Amino acid sequence: MPALNRVQLIGYLGRDPESKYTPTGKRVTAFPIGITQRWKDESGELREHTEWVNIEAWGRLAEICHEYLTKGSLVYIEGRLRTNRYEDQEGGNRYFTKVVAQIIQFLDSRAEASLEAATDASEADAEIAEAA
Repeated sequence: MPALNRVQLIGYLGRDPESKYTPTGKRVTAFPIGITQRWKDESGELREHTEWVNIEAWGRLAEICHEYLTKGSLVYIEGRLRTNRYEDQEGGNRYFTKVVAQIIQFLDSRAEASLEAATDASEADAEIAEAA
């Protein structure tokens, strides 16, 4: 039987991305995003709830996130759910779920502009290298 593990989210970064490297040298960048829902209750009062989701990006995607995203950036993320387990100080098992990003699209004009400038510079460098 086929299976599907796919998540699509749009939200704002809750803090600046944090990067680290695995013992094998792979870069991983993590950050939370907030997804806020707004509605009116029975009395007509505006209510809201923010769901916080932990995001993890690997490799080149991790580098791009660390370089161009900041707290408050608006992003579209597509990825898969991953649940990890760890043992707390009392010896109990704790679980946490995160999204391992596979696609991240910047929806902020400032992040898009930074990425486009970096992409243009990289392409220009590649053209210069080819001409040499």
